[in-house]
Amino acid sequence: MALIQPPMLTHGGTHPARAFRMMVRDLARGNQGVTEGNDLKVRELSTPGAGVRVGDGSAVVRGAAWGQGSYTQYNVGDAVVPIAPTGSAGRSDLICLRVEDPEYEGNRDPAADDIGYFHIVSGVSASTKTVPSGMTAIPLARLDLPANTATVTSAMVTDLRQIANPRRDRKLYTAYPAAFSELKYQDNKWHNWPTAASWSVPIPSWAVSGKVVVTIAGLRMSRANVFASMQTRLGSDLGENTVIDDNQGSVVRRQTVVIADNITISAAQRGTTQTLSLQTYMSKIETGDLSVDGSTSIIADVEFTEGVL
Repeated sequence: MALIQPPMLTHGGTHPARAFRMMVRDLARGNQGVTEGNDLKVRELSTPGAGVRVGDGSAVVRGAAWGQGSYTQYNVGDAVVPIAPTGSAGRSDLICLRVEDPEYEGNRDPAADDIGYFHIVSGVSASTKTVPSGMTAIPLARLDLPANTATVTSAMVTDLRQIANPRRDRKLYTAYPAAFSELKYQDNKWHNWPTAASWSVPIPSWAVSGKVVVTIAGLRMSRANVFASMQTRLGSDLGENTVIDDNQGSVVRRQTVVIADNITISAAQRGTTQTLSLQTYMSKIETGDLSVDGSTSIIADVEFTEGVL
């Protein structure tokens, strides 16, 4: 097939609808899904009953056929979607945002019919997460309905939304201890150390998860063997332990230590600034000491990622 002419936005040209849809596809990088974390969320009705409501939001839906391009659709206010009651057996239904373009499927009239609509695929597997092959649609939720049920509750709703192009925010923070600071073996407790490893980190309002990697280059050990643990602390969130287990005796030596963690960002933390720091546990099992000084570099690599809410 030849190139589709004329190229988009050529003055005086006439452009087919799919040229615009291909532009949407290109701008969305070929991805599909909702736009932001709260978009098109499926919930029980305000008064639970035989249906669900789909909230505000927008989405990109990629056409099932090559060259079809992608569609944009948005919803204002709660859209009520009726759900048929179950009989003597339970049932799983898939709720989709579907586009039925008569150029490619069906016989809907764009001048009179809804081309984009909320569609129920009834009787799917209880593990279904995707729309049927060949359907131009994105999944929003799966309803797992018990037998003899006419009322849909939140417990029956499994959120299947994905963000088409999640936002990411990544920053590097550095610290260089201005003076010698030592943490001796002592009390089998946690200590906010090294104190130089402390940064104010703004958390985006859309972040639902984060990755934190802290590298200490030139961590100093002395006096005896060392057995310790370190973990990150972002606000009140504590990361997983990284063990420092060194058996080189009394010689002064240096080591590079990496402390990393995946963090789930709570609603209370979003849009706030939190302190990122390290804390260290010194075990009495060994009697060596840890220290940092002017030859130590501390680097924090922090990345936040958007997700559905």
